[in-house]
Amino acid sequence: MFKPIASLIRKHTITNSLPRLYSFRRCPYAMRARLGILFAEQQVELREIVLRNKPAQMLAISPKGTVPVLELTESDGSSRQVIEESREILQWALRQNDPQGLLNVDMASANALIERNDNEFKHWLDRYKYADRHPENSQLEYRQQGEIFLQALEKMLASNRYLLGDGISIADIGVMPFVRQFAHVDREVFFSLPYPDLQRWLTDWLDHPAFHQIMEKFQPWREGDKVVVFPNSAEHNH
Repeated sequence: MFKPIASLIRKHTITNSLPRLYSFRRCPYAMRARLGILFAEQQVELREIVLRNKPAQMLAISPKGTVPVLELTESDGSSRQVIEESREILQWALRQNDPQGLLNVDMASANALIERNDNEFKHWLDRYKYADRHPENSQLEYRQQGEIFLQALEKMLASNRYLLGDGISIADIGVMPFVRQFAHVDREVFFSLPYPDLQRWLTDWLDHPAFHQIMEKFQPWREGDKVVVFPNSAEHNH
């Protein structure tokens, strides 16, 4: 049973040594990272960004300019290490702490699934979502290419509640934000497709308290703002 993380983390004095996570609420890669941090019961200083106006502080540590970016810090606030890939942030968080056993699965299968998601499915997802930018094929054709991955997930979910078993694993966190994005291109179409187990899995995730927690809205970060800690402390006003 998932408990809101705020109730699990003891209150502590916020220091400059909290890792800093540059994030964008709706980015599926950033969702993946935030879910990993949440399930690992870690805390970070969250810096929500605006993609068209990326802060210089983020670009200084990660010139490629994509989110998420996790900056690990020393106790004096100086940068120690920068992790620029969402999969690596997810793995970093769970290696710190994995109370719900998200890594207690066949990691070769989990990594292969996330790899396929990131390389094959994401390619078709982008073209399906932005079909007007890719006029060489129709939106329907892009959706059907993306469905090849959805069909593989449907088979996995036919006998399990989650992708690799009866409990949430790193594979579910790695893949779910992208399936959600695919579904949201046209929810009516998605929920009319012949994938009942996948639809149930996604609906369970959209109703999950962890998902609600990572989707809280924050104002874009600016230099000098008060530190925003994610997950929120218990006394945070919603």
